This record gives sequence, structure tokens and C-alpha cells, in this order.
Amino acid sequence: MEDKELLEKFANPESRNMAFNQLVRKYQQKVYWHIRKMVIDHDDTDDLTQEVFVKIWKNLENFRKDAQLYTWIYRIATNECLSFLSSKKRKFFLPINDVTAELMEKIESSPDIAGDEVQLKLQKAILKLPDKQRLVFNMKYFDDMKYEEMSEILGTSVGALKASYHIAVKKIEEYLKQD
Repeated sequence: MEDKELLEKFANPESRNMAFNQLVRKYQQKVYWHIRKMVIDHDDTDDLTQEVFVKIWKNLENFRKDAQLYTWIYRIATNECLSFLSSKKRKFFLPINDVTAELMEKIESSPDIAGDEVQLKLQKAILKLPDKQRLVFNMKYFDDMKYEEMSEILGTSVGALKASYHIAVKKIEEYLKQD
């Protein structure tokens, strides 16, 4: 079902639940993996994914159709990720290196990555990036998102995103060269 049709059905109280279920089926996996690449832990990702869809449910009738629906959904998911990581650092009074170390441990014990040395090293390199740089890298490299789409989601200029991605790639290359 196209987004436009989903939104029309959501606007009708009789078909609202069905439309929302269709929306969840359409976007749940994409949202899950977008979040998972940032927070690493499956349980945290599940919780955040659920939070994202609760926010979508509460705010979908106010969605302005001047943006694409998936862009709006990604923006909500992105904000949830960044808020979660920020609150985790504040809540535990952890410096950034301690949160990164915790996420590294989770990567090493993750069954999704275990066994593939190159993938593990790449994921560790990505974790060394600042949160927003990591987000830009993930969206471009893994999700193959266009800079214009990223700009809508993140509210950042295309030029700044290109620079951020370029810097992230250089940092990752440097990390991968180390033994």
C-alpha cells in the first residue's frame, strides 16, 4: 500500500487501526535496523522501535504532507536514538569512551556479527565515531540514502552531511589500518 493511501485510511476512524498496522508492517524492519546500528543492543532497539511507533500513532494525524512519510518516520527514529544515547551518558555519568566501550562489548557478543572478523572491525570503527557522524555514515553507507533525504531527516545542509560522511570515512579508514 502506498503511503498516500495509508494516510487516507488512517484519517478515517473506521480504517485507522488497519492502516496503522499496515504502516508498522511496512516500516518496522527499516526502523529497527536504523536504530540497531546506533544503539547495538537488541533489547534497547526493540524498546526504541516501540517508542517510535507510539509517537507515530500519537502524531500521525498531524503529519504535514509536505515531506515524505518515511522521512518523517526516520526523523522520529533518529531523534529517539540520539536522545537515548544522550540520556544513557547522562544517567550513568559515563564519559563517551565508556558508552563506546559498552557498545563494543555488545558488538563482540552479538550473534549477528560474531565470526566475521572484517565486519566486527568495521563495526568497532563505526562505534568510534561521534553519534551524529555515525548516524550520517550509517544512513549513507548501509541505507544508501541520498544526501537530500538525509538533509530532510536530520535538518542539516547537504554540504555539511557530505563533509561529515567524508570525515567519517577517513576516520574509519585510519582505524582499519591499525592492527
